[in-house]
Amino acid sequence: MSRGGTLFLRNNGFFRQFCNHTHPPNGKNPSTSTATLELATKQQLYMLDQNSPGSVFFLPHGTRIFNKLLKFMKLQQEKQGFTEVITPLMYKKQLWETSGHWAKYAEDMFRVEGNDQSKFDESERNDVYGLKPMNCPGHCLVFKRFNRSYKELPVRFSDWSSLHRNEASGALTGLTRVRRFHQDDGHIFCTHDQVGEEISKTIKLIKICYGVFGLSKFRMLLSTRPDNYIGSLEDWSRAESELSKVLDSELGVSNWSLREGDGAFYGPKIDILLTDQFGKEHQAATIQLDFQLPQRFELEYQNDKDDYDVPIMIHRAIFGSVERFMALLIDHYAGKWPFWLSPRQAIVIPINDAHKEHAKKVVKELSNEHEDFDAPTKLSEKKFYVDLDDRNETIGFRTKDAISKGYNYIILIGDKEIETGKLAIRSRDNRKIENIPVEQIIQKFNNLEDQYN
Repeated sequence: MSRGGTLFLRNNGFFRQFCNHTHPPNGKNPSTSTATLELATKQQLYMLDQNSPGSVFFLPHGTRIFNKLLKFMKLQQEKQGFTEVITPLMYKKQLWETSGHWAKYAEDMFRVEGNDQSKFDESERNDVYGLKPMNCPGHCLVFKRFNRSYKELPVRFSDWSSLHRNEASGALTGLTRVRRFHQDDGHIFCTHDQVGEEISKTIKLIKICYGVFGLSKFRMLLSTRPDNYIGSLEDWSRAESELSKVLDSELGVSNWSLREGDGAFYGPKIDILLTDQFGKEHQAATIQLDFQLPQRFELEYQNDKDDYDVPIMIHRAIFGSVERFMALLIDHYAGKWPFWLSPRQAIVIPINDAHKEHAKKVVKELSNEHEDFDAPTKLSEKKFYVDLDDRNETIGFRTKDAISKGYNYIILIGDKEIETGKLAIRSRDNRKIENIPVEQIIQKFNNLEDQYN
């Protein structure tokens, strides 16, 4: 599957239909705003370097956000019955020939040549590979490896492997247009009769996920059969009718639009356009039916009559490119991350040197950090990102600095706090100070994270 909203610079219509499932309808790619770059730099989220153009270096705080996004989506996908797989980074060109990619846009893939001197046949020493720009062919291999029955369908695979595309250097832009990226990639292998339910579940998931991030303004488009379609007209008519019914059911008749003839040649698709706080639309989620790859890879399953049928393949993504989704969130939150997603959840500030040791204990307690190296940490233990600022600066300076860096909560430690056992805590956006015991603050943090606040 392709990443959301990122097109190749080269004019390659086949690839744009076959793999790039989530390009904007006008063919334009949103550029990273100056504000986004300034925020990312100020909060030290990521960096770029010419030693690897188009590849993002996520810094510690950016990695925290990245990992939270992955953890969030993995939980949602598991609930919908997805099984995560990890597939190879590169494949021999024969695989790409089978899928049809090598003949159509090999120039847009990164090639890797082998150098196996142990092979006697000189022609085999320099095998040609391609770094994968999408996961679909690999998932077809996984599906095909085992005998499949209608009883186990739908089979749902998710994959977070890194993907690579040979974007033109002049088109690279921050997080929104890169050469190496990740996506919440999912492929569903199902019967014709299961398509409607799978699409309905995906739309529900889109609404749930976007609601968590406060991205409530979006519209859905159904793109129908193009002139160069493959497969039978009967399959297309059935699929388009099924998608229309699901959209009517989930959104209401008047809340989605039709784009006639704009489907991929291998199947109809639903594109989801998000509107950001500046009124700009971005392609993010996508849902696509595919009649092509299952046929090319000769996929089959045993039906209830002991015959063999070809499954329908659904490509779907909610974030699209995680990198690009992060760029949208940086703009959306303007650097003020909600607590559950924040890379800087709290900071503890001792008033003077006499309070430093107690402040260090509070940091360990709030962050749930242990120095017990004789036993493994439990997988279920929650961790919070709590820092200590014990610099020899004024309270006002350190508080102002903490706010500028985006800390959600600021905790002051002085004589009174040590004496009463209650901490003076204020939020990033409210100067009102509350005096609360450590246990209540931990419970507050737990509630905020559990409720995605």
